[in-house]
Amino acid sequence: MFFTVPTLLTWTRIFAIPLLVGVFYLGLKPEVQNLIATVMFVTFALTDWADGYLARKLNQTSSFGAFLDPVADKFLVCASLLVLVHLKRADVFVALIIIGREIAISALREWMAQIGASKSVAVHMLGKVKTTFQMVAIPFLLFDGVLFGVIDTLTWGTVLIWISAILTVWSMIYYLQKALPEIRKRVK
Repeated sequence: MFFTVPTLLTWTRIFAIPLLVGVFYLGLKPEVQNLIATVMFVTFALTDWADGYLARKLNQTSSFGAFLDPVADKFLVCASLLVLVHLKRADVFVALIIIGREIAISALREWMAQIGASKSVAVHMLGKVKTTFQMVAIPFLLFDGVLFGVIDTLTWGTVLIWISAILTVWSMIYYLQKALPEIRKRVK
């Protein structure tokens, strides 16, 4: 199921990431760059919802799609965070927390799968809430302006990305605690 509609949407998200980064190297006015990058990010984020919906609706779920989808999400978030750090709109500490957690939990999940204990680190609602905060904070930070004449997106994005960082640590602790019994069995 390498070339199903949902999997193609996921691949599109991965291949479009350089376009999102590249917007900031085109020499456009900052407001135009910000708007294009924001629209692109929101569009890519919506493909995450669409590929999951279509996979279920068209009965095209696959283990490859289940693997690739979170990888695409992590690429999108990490690339966007690096752009935001470069633009000085996100603190490098926040980026390190979020990217470090993604690497650590991905490695933990891989190890748990190898030892047959992947259910102990299955996706939890806390991880989904963390992702939601990230997916709202990042476009706010990319936009870096006043939305609808009222919402200072940089301020709100900064608050939301810090909340996301806190949820990131919390979810990492949760997953590590869930894996701890299996880890103890294997380390003895």
